[in-house]
Amino acid sequence: MPEYRVPYGKSYLTFALPDSLHVEWLAPAPVPPVPAATRAVNDALAAPLDFDWGKFAHARSAAIAINDKTRPVPLHLLLPPLLARLAQLGLADDAITLLIATGTHTPMPREEFGAVVPADILARYRVVSHDCDDAANLVFVGTTTRGTRVWANRDFMQADLRIAIGDIEPHQFMGFSGGVKSAAIGLTARETITHNHAMMLDPRAYQGRYDDNPVRQDVEEIGAMMRVDFALNPVIGETKQIVGVFAGHPVAVMRAGISLALKVYRVRVSGEFDLMIVSSGGHPKDINLYQGQKGLGHAIPVVKKGGTVILAAACPEGSGSKLYEEFMRGMTSHQQVLERFQREPFRLGYHKAWQIARDATKARLLLVTEMPRELTTRLLLTRCDTLDDALAVALRDLPRDARVGIMPVGNVTVPVLTGER
Repeated sequence: MPEYRVPYGKSYLTFALPDSLHVEWLAPAPVPPVPAATRAVNDALAAPLDFDWGKFAHARSAAIAINDKTRPVPLHLLLPPLLARLAQLGLADDAITLLIATGTHTPMPREEFGAVVPADILARYRVVSHDCDDAANLVFVGTTTRGTRVWANRDFMQADLRIAIGDIEPHQFMGFSGGVKSAAIGLTARETITHNHAMMLDPRAYQGRYDDNPVRQDVEEIGAMMRVDFALNPVIGETKQIVGVFAGHPVAVMRAGISLALKVYRVRVSGEFDLMIVSSGGHPKDINLYQGQKGLGHAIPVVKKGGTVILAAACPEGSGSKLYEEFMRGMTSHQQVLERFQREPFRLGYHKAWQIARDATKARLLLVTEMPRELTTRLLLTRCDTLDDALAVALRDLPRDARVGIMPVGNVTVPVLTGER
């Protein structure tokens, strides 16, 4: 029987499937990495898109939004060239602040900063973790045309030059990450993020969709109101190496980067699947279920109604959301979750319960995870100890002409049925 391997936590899971099955491998395209990553970053900084460094020749301070530990952004490759460019503008080390853009995630404690910021940079520059609930460090900058009241990080807003770093990849309802998002979501208030994310219920809020996606376009407006001047965004390939890097005005960066991101991450398939085996992509994309769920969200559009999804997500940090767990207290069915969600005001954390219930009412969900069985039971999830255990359940019920898909990097893969855009 053919053997396959998918990422799981910081390792891999290996499994075999019968020869008789029609199996399709849905993975990012093998786009080769740039020959020299540091040179590629320097080249992008030297010729930025729709941006003139000269306009900031007299800047006295800069703030840089960087992702937290849940995002695999190669800051060790991106930050040194960027900081060298800022030094050329005349900015001293103590005039530059790095802001860990946590959004509504728990603020990172200082002892964890080394997990995202290289040690030499951590020693030289001021690094602060954002707190979306710290009202004293939030300033009101206005309301978007979609009604989002924007409260933004004070340190970021006080800087003369405002920069966002993050990668460009598909996002299950934002359409794409990248551009202003690290600042416009990562450095704003819970109220701001909640109102923006509530638009995820709009059918246009969909993976790989940008121009008419209300969530993403609201983010673009938030970023403009926060005056995010500059974005530095790589596209990361299948091997977690940089396959392209873009720098300049955030909108220009998105326009240039999306085409490459789709070339890497969009996979065309000829039909829906009876069984989908999906890995969230390993660490840190499966650090908790809050992140790992995105693999399920990307897979479900090409799974047959009543089919089966095996989600492999280690989730060493559990659910990743106390509000998600709170919402699930007393729930006895996924349908009940959907009904309760419709009755209550939108809240971040609650939306994760809705996303999983939405998908679990379309297909049977089997979860291979390190999460304790007691927790998965409370979350109405069917936990399997091993991938082989999950396959034993799934294969038993497959029709003779079954189609089986494998998504090794589900959190960023965008499967599209042939004939769809």
